[in-house]
Amino acid sequence: MTTPTARVEISSPSVPALAKFAARNSVPVSPVVRAGDWVYVSGLPPVNPETGAYDILPIDQQTRRVLEHLKACLEAAGSALDRVVKCTVYCSNPAYFATVNAIYAEYFVDHKPARVFLCTAGWFGPFDIEIDCVALAK
Repeated sequence: MTTPTARVEISSPSVPALAKFAARNSVPVSPVVRAGDWVYVSGLPPVNPETGAYDILPIDQQTRRVLEHLKACLEAAGSALDRVVKCTVYCSNPAYFATVNAIYAEYFVDHKPARVFLCTAGWFGPFDIEIDCVALAK
């Protein structure tokens, strides 16, 4: 006897805050993908939502911008910050840990998802942080 295979609907919602960035950069990635009841947000750089360009900003402003993009992606996919299961923070410098952590705590006040904080060598962009996550849909 065979069991019927469940079909999972997969979609890539549009995220207006990242539309200009996507138009400027042709990278083969979706900012957010919803697969059934799961939401996957790609590593998001701190791009300017109005221009799609990278602004040179201090780490606190970069972190806020990335977390706002993360929030927008989650909402576009029918989720929210309080539904995040796990985040990965990629950072260019371990000296930024305290600053990033303080701002991250403003966004995850009561709900604290599992998290990894990685410092990466050979950073490739004119920014210092990216954050990705996995969440449940509402």
